[in-house]
Amino acid sequence: MKLKFSKMHGLGNDFVVVDGVRQSIELTPEQIKALGDRRFGIGFDQLLLVSAPERPENDFRYRIFNNDGGEVEQCGNGARCFVRFVTEQRLTNKQSIRVETAKGVIVPKLDKSGTVTVDMGVPHFAPAQIPFVADKEAISYPLEAAGRTVEISVVSMGNPHAVQVVDDVATAPVEEVGKAIESHPRFPERVNAGFMQIVARNEIRLRVYERGAGETLACGTGACAAVVAGIRRGLLDGAVTVHALGGDLTIEWAGEGAPVLMTGPAVTVFTGEIDV
Repeated sequence: MKLKFSKMHGLGNDFVVVDGVRQSIELTPEQIKALGDRRFGIGFDQLLLVSAPERPENDFRYRIFNNDGGEVEQCGNGARCFVRFVTEQRLTNKQSIRVETAKGVIVPKLDKSGTVTVDMGVPHFAPAQIPFVADKEAISYPLEAAGRTVEISVVSMGNPHAVQVVDDVATAPVEEVGKAIESHPRFPERVNAGFMQIVARNEIRLRVYERGAGETLACGTGACAAVVAGIRRGLLDGAVTVHALGGDLTIEWAGEGAPVLMTGPAVTVFTGEIDV
């Protein structure tokens, strides 16, 4: 099978994006893992599959697969690349589209400047919605990981996040502690582990150890979760610049019950075709 694709990135978080509207695509986890190999395949953090929506009021359906072959619910940087892809491929002429994901509808909008703003929906905090094993909902929880006790906030942005505040992200033990948190038994579906340094009330630095992918250069939903966690803990204001390893995002959240808005770039690197 010949597979046409676009290689894209959002702040260095890189994707292979595939048009499942105009071509019929069935990929096994083993094939996705092979395509994701950076030496023997194309290489990516996630593969994004664009397909027709299941409900007529929406424009597209969006599926996300990590480079280990596993499917996940949501990806913020991928959502920005998604809207640029469907625009460049002339699958739509709308500036704002409604996109079905495994955990609800998101609404990305391509701005005239070339940046993309995504309504990422309302964050959730109840342990059962993460999912996270806890007796009751709290702003933060102690967690034993890699032989130390860390204080985490748990947030679902359609996918699960555990965010901790650190003094300096440059020296934070992201690989060791992030890996331990990702597969911690209190997270039955695993979790993305965020490490947040507060620079000012409107500015943070962030590193994220992503579930199924390891540390990436940027994580859009991780940035949303970190800002939401910081606001709930009284550390941040409602509009925050997030400095990831790959670049900057702007995250806005008005508080409980409001959606999170994420703004940042999306770039097409090249297009190609590969035998699967």
